[in-house]
Amino acid sequence: MPRLSVFNSPLLLGFDHFEQVLDRVSKSSAEGYPPYNIEQTAQNSLRISLAVAGFSMDDLAVTIEDNQLMVRGKNTQDDSDRIFIHRGIAARQFQRSFVLAEGVEVTAARLEKGLLHVDLVLPIPETQVRKIPIEDMERPDVPANAKTIDVQPE
Repeated sequence: MPRLSVFNSPLLLGFDHFEQVLDRVSKSSAEGYPPYNIEQTAQNSLRISLAVAGFSMDDLAVTIEDNQLMVRGKNTQDDSDRIFIHRGIAARQFQRSFVLAEGVEVTAARLEKGLLHVDLVLPIPETQVRKIPIEDMERPDVPANAKTIDVQPE
């Protein structure tokens, strides 16, 4: 069965990239580890907090790849000599990605009490108005930005 796309409309030109991003997000959101929160800390600031209990600073990496914030964790602790009766604290490696909008900047990453906090600043959008010149194909000798006034002879 073919998949229907929201971006198939002829009114949405050049949005193919967004469809690819949504595909990536839907695939990565299926995994639930590690759990995370996203909170607004100021009008144009966000904080992503990931629960990374058992991971040290050396076990974690935060990178930006193609407008994606990638958080990876690999626990290097060797537990082969320990015998667990119950093991409820996950110590597996993980990769969590967040798609960032154009212009979003990562300002800091901090590990505090088992939580990895990543601070983001959102760009303030500027309204841009650009006038597109219209060419007069009946008078190709007149530049598009020239204004002409037809004067009636007396």
